Amino acid sequence: MAEGGDCGRGAVTSTSSQHKGGKLTQVGKVLKRLWPGTKSKKDGQNTGTTTEKQSRIESRTSVECEAAEEEREQCQSRESGTGDVVHGPGTDPSGEIHHDRVSSNKESSSLIQGAEQQNMVTPIHTTAEVGNKTVAPVTSTTRTDTDLTSAFSELLTQWSEYQLFQLTKFYRERLKQAIEERVESLRLMMRPQGYFSEQEHASVAELVVKGNRRDSSILFLSLVMEKGNRPRRVMWESFVKMQNELPKLNKILKEIQELGPDPQEYMNIIRGLSELPSHMEDVQQKHKETLRAQTETLSVNPILMKEKVKVFQLLDRYAELTIISTVRDRTLVEHELLARGRDHEEWREECLRRELEKIRTDQLFHSSFSRRNSRSGSSSAVAGVPGIGKTTMVQKIVHDWAMGKIYQHFQFVFSFKFRDLNTINCRLNLRELILDQYPYFGNMLGEVWKNPEGLLFIFDGLDEFKGRIDFADSRRDTEPQHQCPDPESRCKVSDIVYSLIQHKLLPGCSVLVTTRPTALHLLEKAEISVWAEILGFVGEERKEYFTRYFEDQTVAAAVFKHVKENEILYTMSYNPSYCWILVLTLGPFFTQTHRDPQQVPKTITQLYCYFIYNILKNHGREIENLREVLLRVGQMAFTGVSNKNIVFTDGDLIKYNLQPSQFLSGFLMELLEREDSAQSVVYTFPHLTIQEFVAALAQFLTVDPMNIVELLSEAHSMTDGRFEVFLRFVAGLSSPRAAHVLEEFLGPFPNETICQVIDWVKDEVKSHAENTGNEAGKRRLLNTMHYLFESQNPALAQQTLGSVETLSFSGLRLTPIDCAVLSHAIRLCDTIKRLDLDHCSIRCEGLQRLGPALHKCQHLGLGDNDLGDSGVKLVAATLMNPDCKLQTLTLYKVGLTDSGAEYLVSALITKPSLTKLDLGHNSLTYRSVPALRQLILNLPRLERIWLWGNSFSPTGRKELRSLQERKPGLKVTCDPLHV
Repeated sequence: MAEGGDCGRGAVTSTSSQHKGGKLTQVGKVLKRLWPGTKSKKDGQNTGTTTEKQSRIESRTSVECEAAEEEREQCQSRESGTGDVVHGPGTDPSGEIHHDRVSSNKESSSLIQGAEQQNMVTPIHTTAEVGNKTVAPVTSTTRTDTDLTSAFSELLTQWSEYQLFQLTKFYRERLKQAIEERVESLRLMMRPQGYFSEQEHASVAELVVKGNRRDSSILFLSLVMEKGNRPRRVMWESFVKMQNELPKLNKILKEIQELGPDPQEYMNIIRGLSELPSHMEDVQQKHKETLRAQTETLSVNPILMKEKVKVFQLLDRYAELTIISTVRDRTLVEHELLARGRDHEEWREECLRRELEKIRTDQLFHSSFSRRNSRSGSSSAVAGVPGIGKTTMVQKIVHDWAMGKIYQHFQFVFSFKFRDLNTINCRLNLRELILDQYPYFGNMLGEVWKNPEGLLFIFDGLDEFKGRIDFADSRRDTEPQHQCPDPESRCKVSDIVYSLIQHKLLPGCSVLVTTRPTALHLLEKAEISVWAEILGFVGEERKEYFTRYFEDQTVAAAVFKHVKENEILYTMSYNPSYCWILVLTLGPFFTQTHRDPQQVPKTITQLYCYFIYNILKNHGREIENLREVLLRVGQMAFTGVSNKNIVFTDGDLIKYNLQPSQFLSGFLMELLEREDSAQSVVYTFPHLTIQEFVAALAQFLTVDPMNIVELLSEAHSMTDGRFEVFLRFVAGLSSPRAAHVLEEFLGPFPNETICQVIDWVKDEVKSHAENTGNEAGKRRLLNTMHYLFESQNPALAQQTLGSVETLSFSGLRLTPIDCAVLSHAIRLCDTIKRLDLDHCSIRCEGLQRLGPALHKCQHLGLGDNDLGDSGVKLVAATLMNPDCKLQTLTLYKVGLTDSGAEYLVSALITKPSLTKLDLGHNSLTYRSVPALRQLILNLPRLERIWLWGNSFSPTGRKELRSLQERKPGLKVTCDPLHV
């Protein structure tokens, strides 16, 4: 199935705290801090994503005194009176040059001046700028910030040079991320002291100018670490001054402050926790060998090949995922894939702007991400929608531990899947649970229990667990039947899991739990110290998946290009499982000569039709009564969708006359994934959307046409969103192009059913089009728009929206997919004159999808969206269309600056039909006054223009208001006093 960051299921949580006995008694509050994220990066097998350029920059740090004793000696020498040594430009004490040079000092100076003149980053001692908005000067701090500054500055005076050196190494990976947005400010703060040469300053400045913030932070830290003690101390002093501008840096400083005056003590204790008694080394080695063998490969169902299963090396196919150190909304009303899809673009952009702190898989047990502190041990929870990569992430964590790359402070890692635990229906103890899966531990487990701090337990897929774990139920801690005080106590599996997470059993151990968001509420009262969520692929990570999947890079580029150009498919590709479906389905169109490129799927229904077609084409001859078997699988899938069930047993197959023996065929192996364990066999669809599509297909082909409307109406009335994608697929199957693909194997699709579905969609759109007074009404209308899009029926869109003049979705968060669907509907209908999209969380990508339709609207509301100048330029380009008859335009609070205003004015000045314009609450200054003056005087019908809440000078406001005298009937509002 999906590979790499591939399709998995997961959730992470991590907690740290003090254990009553053992080594943790020395740690105190340090185990409320995180484990160091150290790992090997040899042979390219790093667990983080490192670019080639980053690797080159990292390689320049060879002079950073990695031998701690050497640095200690240097520090002691300096502290005894030798003083700081500032090496020559770009050299270490031996004179070796470590940094790329700019061709000449003149060029270096020019580059630095260019960076400073462009105000890439405002120096810290002046007013700070965030995006296009001016914020308060750094010197204006709250009392809490002042207290932190004072306390941390005092700590700095207490730390020795060696302690500061070790502290910098300890936090270096996180500092790279924390300072990215203000590297230029740091460089300027270090410049007066002369620690860097002009060439070194230029190297950093060049990376900033080019927008390579990550590389610039890596280079900056490398330079500081080379230069000795004084530059390192100045850097930390600069960090204190910058804390208000960099939330991630502020977080690190607060954590270090809690460590107290001697952080070295805590770091040494943490690193010493991995010591293993010699008599345990053999069983640990056997355990690591076993886990390596279990996790080193990924099994994939290659639909287009004759092999039933193809095996790849994990490291060859694993693509890095972006994980954020927080969990988003834990309540889910809609279908979770759609809800996360709407959130995804916003959060992805925030990640790219470095507003969210990313967390690597080797940092899940590092307490600066902690949300709460438990009394003992550490528990983490990682959430993620179906197919986002949770299970594959767990596989990678276990593999990397077994390879000695991460979490070496854990002596043993034990991994379990909740779907396997479902089969245990008797009382047992932890010893039996482990021996059932890892029998070679034998009588050694008694020794293992002696050091719980060295144990990590992983439980994957809480959402699939059929047992009841209620962390809010206080009776679990008092009633004997629920208590599990030691590894030999017999109890239910749910009690064992509960006791480990709550640190009642083996206090001091660590636990990782993964789950879909729908089950997160079960953990709200649990002792979880780290909450994280897999965001999926961000930026170039999407492209990397396609590059890794196809051996022929020409094919990889062609498939990815098609996906990127199709707004629906591209937005889906943040999810590894969707990527798997995309490469399997689209690949043949670019590798097989008989495929017509014009028939490449453009909707999700078309995509899944081809997905099923490929299975039928390559494996259909292996089974009799192909159509009947597929429809029986679909009926089982529909029951699962109805009951929110994604895991099926042999009993479920038999109930629908699907004999488990039939699973030997490649056909069923493609539709269902079979997972064997010591206790039983379970089946799941490769992804929830595949289950939903097969369910829709079965209902479309089997339900009496007279009853299909009743079924659809009942599904549409469900408010928890479980049927949203199912209904989109049913609407999509009414499209001749989608259905035609499958008719070769399934026969003609019943015409009467097609007509009934089309009529139902028509009625739903009409009934919701005029009922958008509240958020629920707007959401229902948007869903019906998706039905229209999937049906790809222009006549249907014109019939249903032909009398609609206004579409209002204000206040409803819209993703780029939603925007593409709206654009499709507007382009097909000439009657829609007013489009209200104020406060819809639209960004540039969504605006690009809307662009082709906006010129048809006479009244356009885009206020309170984070468009920025780039988004406003897109609007301006759309308005240049000669068919545009715009009358009112709302662009208040969109992040517009003087630069963007020039483009907007040049477009609007060609629109004599414009009567009202709202540009309030932006960042316009006196520089925009001449252009606005020209616009106002040249628009004959302009009645009202709102400009209040901008940054005009008193003279500028006066000049703009004076235009009212020259144009009777015109109202110019420049500030809140003149509304």
